[in-house]
Amino acid sequence: MTNKENIFEAIIIGGSVAGLSAAMSLARSHRNILIVDSANPCNKKAKYAHNVITLDGVPPREIVRRAKEQLAAYPTVQFLEGEVTKAVKADNHFELSLTSGQQLKAQKLVLATGVRDLMPAIPGFAEAWGISIYHCPYCHGYEVSNQNLGVFANGEVGFEFAKMISNWTDALTLYTNGKSTLTAEQKEQLAQHGIAVQDKELVSIDQQEGQISDLVFEDGSRASMAGLFARIPFEQHSDLAAQLGCELNDFGLIAVDEFEKTSVHGVYAAGDNATMFRSISAAMAAGTKAGAVLNRELVQEHF
Repeated sequence: MTNKENIFEAIIIGGSVAGLSAAMSLARSHRNILIVDSANPCNKKAKYAHNVITLDGVPPREIVRRAKEQLAAYPTVQFLEGEVTKAVKADNHFELSLTSGQQLKAQKLVLATGVRDLMPAIPGFAEAWGISIYHCPYCHGYEVSNQNLGVFANGEVGFEFAKMISNWTDALTLYTNGKSTLTAEQKEQLAQHGIAVQDKELVSIDQQEGQISDLVFEDGSRASMAGLFARIPFEQHSDLAAQLGCELNDFGLIAVDEFEKTSVHGVYAAGDNATMFRSISAAMAAGTKAGAVLNRELVQEHF
């Protein structure tokens, strides 16, 4: 923090892998930064991270712990546990308010606030989410390969997702949870590839500590399941981007350019809040880029 004005060069809101990766780029650029974290990542229930070279099989919480430990060795990095509830752009800086009542100022912001998944009102679904109900086959598909798997989706999304998951198993069923909105051509293509379509309404999921055993349907029938891949809606975990006037795209994500810049000068966004490709490795890359470009922007402004 600069002593004269009490303003951080950058505040990173969100302390998971995207935010911590941005912090690393900035720490190694000798920037005075603060990481504000509410400790509520969307992958908090995932037991292991995969598709991350050198870290395959390491729990996400352990990756975060190691990153924080390494960042703590840099003298210009500070951490603060809390939640930012208000963000305002002033003349040449940003002013933040926390639930604690604390006020903060920064020249630049990185929003690494993630998204919140919106669970269907199906008993057992939320309990299994991130443990045996998955959003990403690259993160979790290998571990359940060649077993009885399902896709929970409908219409075009369900069709494309079922095509994708068929690469991991030949025992696949698409569960539309009610009347199918697939086209006749899509149904035929799925059938040709041995993918069944089940349109019964799902009323509950039998699970133990998050591990699915059976899907239970409205007529009392059941389907044994090793894992379920699902496309469910989500929303921004924080409304700070909206408060600041950052543009959102048609998917409800923060719109960023190739350098992770938002539509508001001085505000960057990285991680799940700005991309449909939700993975630890992608979040790391986005955060690293955001931090490096933010540093470059500070250099340009102060040179």
